[in-house]
Amino acid sequence: MEKFILGAALGMVGGALMVANNCKLRNLVKKNQEDFMQKAEQYIDSKLEKMEGNNN
Repeated sequence: MEKFILGAALGMVGGALMVANNCKLRNLVKKNQEDFMQKAEQYIDSKLEKMEGNNN
């Protein structure tokens, strides 16, 4: 288990260093984060609408 956690931590650090040093990769990560947040907001909004529809 410790090896997995250490590997995950090293992978995150390595990925963060790659993103910090590469403008294209940084822009790609930023775009993917924005897309993910937009999809999450749409999903939450649809769930709230369904819940409100069931209450009425």
